[in-house]
Amino acid sequence: MSRPPIKRVAVIGAGPAGAIAIDALAQEKTFDIIRVFERREEAGGCWIGDKTRPSTLSNFAALAKRTADTPLLIPPKLPAQTPKPDQPRFTESSVYPYLETNVDHLPMAFSQEPMPTNKTNRSIALHGPETPFRHWTVMQQYIKSLVERNSYEDLISYNTTVELVEKVGTEWKLVLRKEGKEKDYWWSEYFDAVVVASGHYWVPYIPAIDGLEEFEKGRTGSVIHSKHFRGREYFKNRRVVVVGASVSAADIAYDLAHSKTADLPVHTITIGHAANGYFGDGAFEHPRIQQHPSIKSVCPKTRTVHLVDGKSIPNVDSIIFGTGYTWTMPFLPNVEIRNNRVPELYQHVVYQQEPTLLFVGAVGAGLTFKIFEWQAVLAARVLAGRAKLPTVQEMKEWEENRIKASGDGVKFTMVFPDFEEYFEDVRKLAGEPENGVGRKLPKFQREWFRAFMDGHELRKDMWRRLNKEARDEEEREKGAIKARL
Repeated sequence: MSRPPIKRVAVIGAGPAGAIAIDALAQEKTFDIIRVFERREEAGGCWIGDKTRPSTLSNFAALAKRTADTPLLIPPKLPAQTPKPDQPRFTESSVYPYLETNVDHLPMAFSQEPMPTNKTNRSIALHGPETPFRHWTVMQQYIKSLVERNSYEDLISYNTTVELVEKVGTEWKLVLRKEGKEKDYWWSEYFDAVVVASGHYWVPYIPAIDGLEEFEKGRTGSVIHSKHFRGREYFKNRRVVVVGASVSAADIAYDLAHSKTADLPVHTITIGHAANGYFGDGAFEHPRIQQHPSIKSVCPKTRTVHLVDGKSIPNVDSIIFGTGYTWTMPFLPNVEIRNNRVPELYQHVVYQQEPTLLFVGAVGAGLTFKIFEWQAVLAARVLAGRAKLPTVQEMKEWEENRIKASGDGVKFTMVFPDFEEYFEDVRKLAGEPENGVGRKLPKFQREWFRAFMDGHELRKDMWRRLNKEARDEEEREKGAIKARL
């Protein structure tokens, strides 16, 4: 028995994944209603620059257990008005004033919308006149431009959080909360399908460490996550420990050390932890960075960080965690996130149990934003009835085979290195536009992957070059001191 046609579609999120999903859905020209709900005040997702200082961290136990992002209590009768909640919702971005992309603009750009050529003087100085990296303001404006065309902004309700998504009969019921200046307004709407494009870089993960929360309480703001880093100046002359061996921790530790802003050396917790597969560990080899093994405990009274090797770092002012994020969807209580991934997703897009629930952006690092476009077009074609899905059993087998080949959890979501295979599989599933209706996906171009990898090598070269300059500078300073003696 064929399903009734999908006419009402809700999209959750107006970041890069949501922005391209809007266009993919609109170009199918078959839906009567497309409604987009974005909890921030504008489009851009994690590329929005916050206008207020981030909230201080609390409830460290829940952050460590990955249970901090709990649902709000929904009023028993809707519509309703309620006082503004004081519960953290983790909506702040990870943008700081001089943040730039760490991926070449070519694999980031959508296929029909080239990335602006604007380059900062800082990026040119670091990577040359052809620098492929872009400032965060360029990225946000790029995303905003996607939703400002074709009157797409009329489809978006800003400052609106989706608090609950549940299946009621053949419909999806969404419970919504719009933030007001003094109170919040709650109501519900019904749809035939839902596209989740809300991202998964929102809720910080901070491992359980004895004494850490007391350390933060003793000097509020002394423990932060990398998403709360707002520039090096706050850490001037402070003794800093940076925890983590991947991209954010590398960027922050390097920034503090090379600029000589923080008390030197900058201490990092990296020994025994795997470096990022794309970027390596070159950033941590800076001569003004001292690497250590894992933290055993923190003493709040003496502000000492004790390490598993028996050594310690005394008089610590700040601890910065670049330890990743917890993927949460408190609005979807019936979809359990396991091992920090959404299970039962065919091609990382279609929820096997309910193919009217689809996801865009449910992947790890891999040719973003471009991969979102392929997923969005597949989602739109499925809902328009123009893409034929395999049987549920075949979709389950795809997932099982992927777990066997790649592993579960975060490894499952990583498309690298099989970009071409994945992009082409999704493109063939989506099919071609019918009679010119629908967004057309080009064949995968290996130049995208090459640019993706070349950008990483460019950053590695930068670290090697600047590390050498710093070592040479230290040798000159030592020589000058020796000469004076």
